[in-house]
Amino acid sequence: MVALGLVVLRLTVAAALLAHGAHQLLGLFPGPGVGPGGVSATAAYLSALGLEPALPVAVVMSLIQVVGGLLIGLGLLTRWAAAAAIGYLAIGIWKDHWRWGFFLNWVHDPGRGHGIEYSAVLAGALLCLLLAGGGDFSIDGRRAKSVASRASARARLRSRP
Repeated sequence: MVALGLVVLRLTVAAALLAHGAHQLLGLFPGPGVGPGGVSATAAYLSALGLEPALPVAVVMSLIQVVGGLLIGLGLLTRWAAAAAIGYLAIGIWKDHWRWGFFLNWVHDPGRGHGIEYSAVLAGALLCLLLAGGGDFSIDGRRAKSVASRASARARLRSRP
């Protein structure tokens, strides 16, 4: 059941990262709560936060989400992708969300941003993946089983008389 739980966690986190990254990088999924998206809008937002040079930071930030989401979804380099995504979230909390408190801006008050709620939940899920890895039903898990199997076979061969 643990392996199945890690699959559900990985796929859920991957979907959130991919959706946000695709919005920030390519402008996919625009809407009333998130704005037009795209790398130029993301760069303008980052510039307003004081993160310069804004365009390269926007590209790197978006790629961390897109590539990290793909890697986490596949269970490949899960711990590294989770660590990179946690770093991205930590910067977002530090530069923007902390000043707005804990909760998201559910009423879309134009004078108020979102608090740390979403980032904290996502960072907690990513921390679970960082500590536990991708699980048995992942590429990382299959590689680990393969390595352990080969090591066990070598040990049996060495113990033969």
